[in-house]
Amino acid sequence: MPLPSVSFEFFPPRNLEASFNLFEIVQTLGTYKPRFVSVTYGAGGTTREITRDAVATLRKHTGLNVAAHLTCVDATREETLAIADQFAIAGVTEIVALRGDPPKGASGFVPHPEGFTSSVELIEALSDDGRFTIRVGAYPEKHPDALDNDADVDWLKRKLDAGADEAITQFFFEAETFLRFRDRCAKAGITSPIIPGILPIENWKGVRNFATRCGASIPPILDDAFTKAARDDREHLLATAQATELCSELLDEGVDSLHFYTLNKPDLTRDVCHALGIQPEISLQNVA
Repeated sequence: MPLPSVSFEFFPPRNLEASFNLFEIVQTLGTYKPRFVSVTYGAGGTTREITRDAVATLRKHTGLNVAAHLTCVDATREETLAIADQFAIAGVTEIVALRGDPPKGASGFVPHPEGFTSSVELIEALSDDGRFTIRVGAYPEKHPDALDNDADVDWLKRKLDAGADEAITQFFFEAETFLRFRDRCAKAGITSPIIPGILPIENWKGVRNFATRCGASIPPILDDAFTKAARDDREHLLATAQATELCSELLDEGVDSLHFYTLNKPDLTRDVCHALGIQPEISLQNVA
């Protein structure tokens, strides 16, 4: 079976120590020849400038294909497109276009009076610009704001029809969740690539809380397994096995690309790659 291509998501550093840590992480995972690495925005666009600086620096000093997250939150259209222009000038021409999470404490997304009202509008503008490869989010389980699962598929189709090139899913815990979603997308006429998002479980309590907030189903067996693993100090071993099995099942069903949410902790993602037979292939440029 051919090995899959991989990509990795990082969040931007908020201080000097975190900056050095990020570059060490990128040096570790960047040797796996990722299709791209992406850098997120904070909720409410709180790390907009930090993300801009991080992607430009990573592009310049590592040579990796860097994708920048860009959201609609708390900015005018002109401000948002100015950020996109700065990405392009820095050589970053891949964007993960998202509506974005509302600022902390807000009850829901409220568009800026002069901003994009949805991710579809943002995608249309980026597509019209013509300089960018555009990726978007996809939700194999119902998004908290969606009416039902069909609404998530319909919305994904609108984003792809607006000019997006491919989609990356929210994380999930069972391969069948993704496979059912892929079937629904195919039935709806979606032919663009859909990359499964994989979250290796670094901390079960934290991941469980996050899953509850974003609507990801939690298999009861995982609660029991991680409780026992914590008692026996085998959490890393279990997490590696769980993520590896999930990825293997996806690969058996024809998936050829995996996107890892690293949470800026490379060891578990690296171990899963090794377990799948993916080995380091390249040496990065020195990070200055």
